[in-house]
Amino acid sequence: MAQDLDFDLLIIGGGINGCGIARDAAGRGLRVGLAEMNDLASATSSASTKLFHGGLRYLEYFEVRLVREALIERETLLRAMPHISWPMRFVLPYHKDMRFENATPTSKLLNVVMPWMKGRRPAWLIRMGLFMYDHLGGRNILAATSTLDLVTGPEGAPLQKRFAKAFEYSDCWVEDSRLVVLNARDAHARGAQIMVRTKVVGAKRGADHWTVTLQDRASGETREVTARMLVNAAGPWVGDVLNGTLGLNSREGARLVRGSHIVVPKLYDHDKCYFFQGEDGRIIFAIPYEGDFTLIGTTDADHNDPDDAPVCTPEEQQYLCDFASQYFTKPVTRDQIVWTYSGVRPLYDDGAQNASALTRDYTLKLNDTGAPLLNIFGGKITTYRRLAESALAKIATQFDGLGGNWTSGIAMPGGDFAVDGVDALIADVLREYPFLDARWAQRMVRAYGTETRNVLGDAEVLADLGEDFGASLFGAELDWLKTHEFARTGEDVLWRRSKLGLRLSKDQAARVDAYMRA
Repeated sequence: MAQDLDFDLLIIGGGINGCGIARDAAGRGLRVGLAEMNDLASATSSASTKLFHGGLRYLEYFEVRLVREALIERETLLRAMPHISWPMRFVLPYHKDMRFENATPTSKLLNVVMPWMKGRRPAWLIRMGLFMYDHLGGRNILAATSTLDLVTGPEGAPLQKRFAKAFEYSDCWVEDSRLVVLNARDAHARGAQIMVRTKVVGAKRGADHWTVTLQDRASGETREVTARMLVNAAGPWVGDVLNGTLGLNSREGARLVRGSHIVVPKLYDHDKCYFFQGEDGRIIFAIPYEGDFTLIGTTDADHNDPDDAPVCTPEEQQYLCDFASQYFTKPVTRDQIVWTYSGVRPLYDDGAQNASALTRDYTLKLNDTGAPLLNIFGGKITTYRRLAESALAKIATQFDGLGGNWTSGIAMPGGDFAVDGVDALIADVLREYPFLDARWAQRMVRAYGTETRNVLGDAEVLADLGEDFGASLFGAELDWLKTHEFARTGEDVLWRRSKLGLRLSKDQAARVDAYMRA
């Protein structure tokens, strides 16, 4: 490792893949820099469906390795971050009219051997898929699949009466953008330099190192740094960085697929999620969200330009409303929508005609003609840690004596407590800070875990927390986010470090932004 260079490894992109690789690499002793042109998790990694899941429907594409890896990872990740991730039960109502998407290998096979099914998903096939889902990755924490009677059970109450039976299985929730920030924080604690609002605007490749030009997005000033190796984890911009910023001609590319979601007031009272299958073969989820809301998504649509901000179009909003209304007794309408969000998934372009059929697996391409470059294509949030380990396996070929895998079982910041210890931690926080109420304490623990005490400090009364911005957000928390979590603006705080944007007025949000920029 050349000590005369600024970095051993410079990572372009502050999404989950970039931050996961930065954490892993810093923990192995590499001098790591990470440059993110906006905020951490400001693109794809804050716009997921918020699930650690194996990807039940990927079994229809025979992506068994990907599903198995993801299923194994669920419990590894649960133990490392019990504050921001937790088990959830998913209810899959069954009806005989449910159909495959025509592009799936399973549907094509069944159309040959059982043509009378006419594309329908039979109950026995779903149950077989769930059996595989239960056993492919092993389970110690999560409960097995069961069958529900929707006629008598509470899960059937909000649904149309034509649904009498459902399967129920386990997956996990995750606070996606907080996961990214915690990886960045841990990388920083292990020596990595995390540079937000810093864009890589150019790079020169030498025989044994890169000279990279960085631009501060706030001031416009530029500076040069040197690195032994680059990692292109730019997400939707991976192709632009490869062929534009780095000036390399490559046939490798990502196909951009937009996934959109809507948020509406809470549609039902229990804490389980619904997995809905449409007559067009697609699936969506309806998920309890932030206590008072229901999250519905997602769509799959091609997205041409990463610089065009993705939005949930009126057509997508209507599609999701209509889809959910095929299941719920009370129709879901666009006038109920309180928020929408949309993200662009940079999937490896494997030539699939249909956006839904593109592989969700990751592809890593090492280019070592001169100073080495690793390009990251695809991936999903559940397998980010394994992707990082795979990336380090390739990075290790360029550095002698690099340590081995270490991240499995190592807690994220704030996650150093038992996987079933959230309620006990909330009780402790309420006892130590009696001016909190239960909902406020739960929000803090679900965001910061054991670091809640660091955020609240030695406050004895409410006034010790500083300015009140509403919805339990005070100056002390904003100060923590500024100094420890790389937040710079109100948007960073209200839509990525938290979802308090759902609860604050425009005036309150403007005050938060002014405080963060001061």
